[in-house]
Amino acid sequence: MLFDRFDPLKGERLEIMDKDGRVNEELRPDLSDERIKELYVRMSVMRLADRTALNLQREGRMGTYAPVYGQEASQASAAFLGKEDWLVPSYRESGALFMRGVSLSGIYRYWMGDERGLIGIKDLRVLPIEVVVGSQPLHAVGVSWAMKLRGIKSVAAVYFGDGATSEGSFHEAMNFAGVFNTPTVFICQNNQFAISVPRKVQTRSKSIAQKANAYGFKGIQIYGNDIMAVYAAMKEAMSDAREGRGPRLIEMLTYRFGPHTTADDPTKYRDAAELEKNKPFDPLIRLRLYLSGRGMWSEEEEYEIMDAAKAEVEKAVAIAESAPPPEPSDIFHNTWKREHPYLKRQEDEMLALLRETEGGAPNA
Repeated sequence: MLFDRFDPLKGERLEIMDKDGRVNEELRPDLSDERIKELYVRMSVMRLADRTALNLQREGRMGTYAPVYGQEASQASAAFLGKEDWLVPSYRESGALFMRGVSLSGIYRYWMGDERGLIGIKDLRVLPIEVVVGSQPLHAVGVSWAMKLRGIKSVAAVYFGDGATSEGSFHEAMNFAGVFNTPTVFICQNNQFAISVPRKVQTRSKSIAQKANAYGFKGIQIYGNDIMAVYAAMKEAMSDAREGRGPRLIEMLTYRFGPHTTADDPTKYRDAAELEKNKPFDPLIRLRLYLSGRGMWSEEEEYEIMDAAKAEVEKAVAIAESAPPPEPSDIFHNTWKREHPYLKRQEDEMLALLRETEGGAPNA
């Protein structure tokens, strides 16, 4: 099994498809070329959608946004969750949400400041985006523990960055998961920077994956730009967690090509030479080389893929920007299953105040 074969304490890590698209046949998972091509197409849409979001923010049409450029393969791991499983995201999971089935227009709408864009995500078993760094692992453990207590064979997969592993809540979640053997899969997208703090000064551990050992379960370090390694690790981790063999930690080594968020200037803490050094490890370049070698990609087809992606993204932007503005009382809804009396009182007080305020726009 992969989690036993690749020991992070020994500096071992899983890579199946290298940066030139060559595959280690001994480790090749049961992922068909057709499925790989489908993932490549969706990851291409993800990249264009991400670039568009960045442009929208620069134009003042969207709020602060956290790009996923360079992390598309790691984000695509969400495509391997079962319908019964839960996705628990941080603020950098636009790509994972997209792969899970959340509408692109809804994602855009959320980052434009309208949280109604993500209404209905519970039907996809997705928790709301968490902005507080490192807090979502606790939420995932709570969800997975509840499912275990109810005898439901579902898994909660939680996403976070390397910076989150420096937060106390991450360690609390890992400890709880280990003690109570919760069906949780911890997914660390190690993109090498906690905003401007490089990985090498965040921890003395040789890897983040090895931290699982301290809490009594298994961890593995993989090349997160390798979709085959992502799939293989996810498949084993999900199976182990679902069948009660313990939570799992997957450290996906990747690289953040863009800024931490649109409020960040990465040139202040890394130089162009480092960026260029990592460009050959781009997950989409890797996949193109693989597919080309299998006769499943050409430049002509790439134009077709990108034309279709452009149309999909432009439609999503149009839908998001044409949505009616939120009503003031929307802040009181879509959180609780049942309306609490004290919230109703607060809503009534707010609406009464708006009626007294010139230019107020209370709900009917």
